[in-house]
Amino acid sequence: MKVLILEDEKPIRDLLSINLKRAGFDVVEAATGERALVIAGKDRDFDIAIIDLMLPGISGFQVCGELRRQYPRLGIIMLTAKSQEVDKVMGLESGADDYVVKPFSPVELTARVRALYRRMYPEEAPPPQNSIQLAPFTLLLDERKLLKNNTDVLLTPTEYSIVKLLMEQPGKAVSRDDILTSVWGQYFMGELKIVDVNVSRIRQKIGQESSGPQYLETVWGFGYLWRVHSC
Repeated sequence: MKVLILEDEKPIRDLLSINLKRAGFDVVEAATGERALVIAGKDRDFDIAIIDLMLPGISGFQVCGELRRQYPRLGIIMLTAKSQEVDKVMGLESGADDYVVKPFSPVELTARVRALYRRMYPEEAPPPQNSIQLAPFTLLLDERKLLKNNTDVLLTPTEYSIVKLLMEQPGKAVSRDDILTSVWGQYFMGELKIVDVNVSRIRQKIGQESSGPQYLETVWGFGYLWRVHSC
């Protein structure tokens, strides 16, 4: 796995780099958002980017958004020194898959990186079918892609995992807690808001409008379900 670290504070950057290298990861470092974008533009082999949100020059939010635009399936974890809800939501809306609040332990960060990587490249045996078809959508399990009317819907690794979980059991309401556990892991210490933000992004990407068919429905006070509509 190849990881890009964007962190302007050298002691923190060194700490992250040392621990991730010890864990067997290939690490490339950047101290500024501008440098990170140059590196990512030259080397397109990164699996995961770890981005500090509070940076001089280009902010981490801007870098996150640009990397997400260029590399829709890149895994992104954001770092923030603030615990306010708005920072987490803004980071997630910029395209991040996960967040870690400073101060954090290197062990926790490494575990988050591994968990995100497993979501991107699951090790379980291939499913008996290679697609799930719920018109107008087709989920290609081998390629980890969602198609709408045969057009590719560019999902992040986390968004894909949520869609897969819901499309595997159409018409069944899945609680936010179950989504959080299934997608982020049972030891994830974040908030349920991360589920809502990702669902909102998915709805935008699949073109779901309030006046049209509601494929990804909210079950108020509980969670979400994928509704099958007859064509």
